[in-house]
Amino acid sequence: MSYSTLQEGFWAGAFGDAYSERNRGAQLVASKRALFARILSRTHGIESILELGANIGLNLLALKTLIPQARLGAVEINQAACAELSKIEGVDAVLGSILDYRSDEPVDLALTCGVLIHIDPDRLADAYGVLHTASRKYLLVCEYYNPTPIEVTYRGHAGRLFKRDFAGEMLARYPGLHLLDYGFVYHRDPTFPLDDFTWFLMEK
Repeated sequence: MSYSTLQEGFWAGAFGDAYSERNRGAQLVASKRALFARILSRTHGIESILELGANIGLNLLALKTLIPQARLGAVEINQAACAELSKIEGVDAVLGSILDYRSDEPVDLALTCGVLIHIDPDRLADAYGVLHTASRKYLLVCEYYNPTPIEVTYRGHAGRLFKRDFAGEMLARYPGLHLLDYGFVYHRDPTFPLDDFTWFLMEK
């Protein structure tokens, strides 16, 4: 399959396969559940969720325990990861790039977690548009933060990881959005460690 950016092909291929193997396990799901419990405490009435770039579905597994009645959807570019994702009961998984995704019906909560950081900066506006359109009410971005855009070498690869104020750019782009809450997750958390990132919950 051909893609319009180098980053998409990177994650669809062997590097994406290896990522899925590195990032799995019960402790990781438990940490994600603790994170989402805090985030969801600021929301109400969520009956449908869509994750853009869901990998093997660990976030959705955690969310499913917190809101078991919610309809779950996912978009994932890596075929092997999507195959695992589709085995999770109740998850409607779509194989493809979020840059090409078009939502048929908005969901109550649309989210990304460690995905916007890997998108070609020239295509971020498209990703923002997909995320905004997919949401009926809440948007959540869990990404590496930097006040100004920077590129970081990622496991020896250039042009594969970018930090910036993703939420701030979305709030500026879509005046109807407002910030509900935000927080930081720390890899040295004694109980529920996760990779260092900042999350932003926004509402339409």
